[in-house]
Amino acid sequence: MGGHAAGEVASRMAVEAAHPMPWHKYVGLKGATQCMTGYGASAPAERLFKEFGFTAENVAAKARALLG
Repeated sequence: MGGHAAGEVASRMAVEAAHPMPWHKYVGLKGATQCMTGYGASAPAERLFKEFGFTAENVAAKARALLG
């Protein structure tokens, strides 16, 4: 299991359209977040999500990178 004991979580990822700071304690040093670091953008949600990386393709790529 990649050097980890059965049931041990090796990688975590948080996806939230908000600031990532609260998530760092959950994802740990080897985890990743797809969050926002700014605020005040105004546009249709579909456009903003794409611009800030909240697409299925981007989130999946980050998750795959975590798994190696």
